[in-house]
Amino acid sequence: MKLKVCGMNYNPLEVAQLQPDYMGFIFWEPSSRHFDREMPTLPESIKKVGVFVNATVEEVLEKVEKYGLVIVQLHGNEGPEFCKTLKENVPSTNIIKVFSIKDDFDFSILKEYEEVCDYYLFDTKGKLPGGNGYVFDWSILNNYPSTKPYFLSGGIGLESMEDLKSFLKNPASKHCKVIDVNSKFETAPGLKNIEQLKEFKKLLTENRI
Repeated sequence: MKLKVCGMNYNPLEVAQLQPDYMGFIFWEPSSRHFDREMPTLPESIKKVGVFVNATVEEVLEKVEKYGLVIVQLHGNEGPEFCKTLKENVPSTNIIKVFSIKDDFDFSILKEYEEVCDYYLFDTKGKLPGGNGYVFDWSILNNYPSTKPYFLSGGIGLESMEDLKSFLKNPASKHCKVIDVNSKFETAPGLKNIEQLKEFKKLLTENRI
């Protein structure tokens, strides 16, 4: 199971030393984790993800070029046409489309995105587009109708390990390829708790998650 650490801002080089598979940088100005500084030099093995909320195509393309993003994560109301346009402009950049879940989810929505996205990400529906710190009911993913790989996000912390182990034994997890963490591993928004992240990654490895 791969690991993504999102909401990077104040100590990305320390996080990079832990060798997560993905690091997410938020380019949505209202976010307390908004990234507007110089991008540090990261190991090539770490994929840089740019997180956007209802940005224009031009804004996304500008950040992709400026920061060398290899993945674009769309966390707003972006439709399939928007994703298609992005794909046409940056075919070498993968696209993650985020869907927020509270008590239920209509998976038929995914059908329109099948051909224009590379991954889905399922997060908890809250006041903010992300980083709300709450876990949704993962059993909803028993109804996942696609074979497209997805990221699992939403309030995942060290205390989630037993639930993760149980979830990953279920058919619902078959296409879950990445665990996405953020607010549960912070001492302040955008400042990651390195010791807790190290422990979480160790547990993922030891439990072969």
